[in-house]
Amino acid sequence: MTKEIEPAGPRHPNTGERVAEWARVRLGRRGPGRSLLRRVFPDHWSFLLAEIALCTFVVLLLTGVYLSLYFHPSSEQTVYNGSYVPLRGQMVSEAFSSTLDISFDVRGGMLIRQVHHWSALILAGSLLANLMRAFFTGAFRKPRELNWACAFLLLVLAMFAGLTGYDLPDDGLSGTGLAIVNGTILATPIVGTYVSMFLFGGEFPGDDLVARFNTIHILIIPGLMAALFLALVFLFFRHQRPQYPGPGRTNDNIVGLPFPAYAVKSAGLLAMVVGVIFVLGAIAQINPVWLYGPYHPNQVGAGAQPDWYMGVADGLLRVMPGWELNFWGHTLALDNFVPLLVGVGFYLALGLYPALEAWVTGDHREHHVLDRPRNRPVRTALGAAWLSVYAVALVGWANDLIATHFHLSVNVVTWAVRVGLFVAPVVVYVVTKRAALGLQRRDREKVLHGRETGTLTRLIHGEYVENHEPLSRAQLYTLTQHEQYTPLTAEHEGGGAAPTRTQSLRSRLSRGFYGEATQIPKPTAREYREITDRNHR
Repeated sequence: MTKEIEPAGPRHPNTGERVAEWARVRLGRRGPGRSLLRRVFPDHWSFLLAEIALCTFVVLLLTGVYLSLYFHPSSEQTVYNGSYVPLRGQMVSEAFSSTLDISFDVRGGMLIRQVHHWSALILAGSLLANLMRAFFTGAFRKPRELNWACAFLLLVLAMFAGLTGYDLPDDGLSGTGLAIVNGTILATPIVGTYVSMFLFGGEFPGDDLVARFNTIHILIIPGLMAALFLALVFLFFRHQRPQYPGPGRTNDNIVGLPFPAYAVKSAGLLAMVVGVIFVLGAIAQINPVWLYGPYHPNQVGAGAQPDWYMGVADGLLRVMPGWELNFWGHTLALDNFVPLLVGVGFYLALGLYPALEAWVTGDHREHHVLDRPRNRPVRTALGAAWLSVYAVALVGWANDLIATHFHLSVNVVTWAVRVGLFVAPVVVYVVTKRAALGLQRRDREKVLHGRETGTLTRLIHGEYVENHEPLSRAQLYTLTQHEQYTPLTAEHEGGGAAPTRTQSLRSRLSRGFYGEATQIPKPTAREYREITDRNHR
């Protein structure tokens, strides 16, 4: 009886198997039966940023439920007869009237309103800070691509949640912001008018604006954000947090706190976050809608700034020249459309960067130890340049206030922002990259020659030299544990054949990330032994 022998050689998985393997790695390998009490959680202050965001989201949900009991999401006009005397007898919308009632007539309403608004600001800030922490340390690498995607989408949703909630009171300031949003939407070719009519329920401002935004603000966006937070918590317990480099920390182990200690620490953080937010809500006034008055489409006040997380969009709109294109009987308002494209591209560049780096490096291994930002100079410089654009756009967001407070011409401030948007990222990129390379050189010198002690020794021929103290094994490990990539070449990509344009682009980007003058070579073991032996002679 003969037996068939399968041909030798590697087996190529089919598409379904590859998708299953991708999901298995990204969703984690930890079984649900593993005891939670036996798990260890890496401990570092920067990890608190994600927990602050989660705590703030909980505060937002609870205060939002309280406010929704008294808020009337209607644009119907009514006569205000509440406690705020300057507006008594005025025709206002029911949304604006109920907002004033919450502020002046509902017990604790002003406090809860301000706590809710401060929480929204802190949520967006903590999400952005946590996203930048993940960016600079490489926490977005395999197997945490889904973690990055969830965190990025949370930031975007938090911005839109703030925008829709900011517009609910129907006051003069929020109405002005909505008019700007509507202008930007209308500037979108082909679909702009349809989107505007759908969003506002007719010609702006429409009759259903508050009701529609209220549904988006209290149901749709919070539901999506809650789902993303739950997904992040699930992924966190499946993968555990990555850990910062240090003695005994590798891709195969975890050094940190046991779960009971971690849980107590998180509970204490929650209490501190809630306390700080309530102190802010009690002593720091925010969004006094009664000073702005009800919204009228024919009235626009000066100094109308949205909350800071929308500052990039507003800043780009303010500094864009009033350009228009006319063709075939149609007008393309570039002064609104270009800032929209730039703003969307600005955030997409951040969200899609992990995919770009994975493609450039060709690294498909799992990473559970974070990078020191200095050891990835190009990535760090790109992140700093991105933040510089953010900062310059925020200056444009407040160009009128800067002009009035510092007695400058608003045109001077606007032109400074226009120039800064192009010059600042280049300068920041170069300076940050050189600083990171300088820190790498310092680390290399410390490894080879030890730490400077500050004490001098006079040699027999009169020369003074500074004494150096050798680093401990733990310090040596921290400074040398990182890997340094070798840039991909077009010939390697082409497998001997002529490389395609895509392969050539990948090799050029790889050289730009990890080629010459982008990283300082680590000391080799041989160099370390030679210098150590020489110093002992």
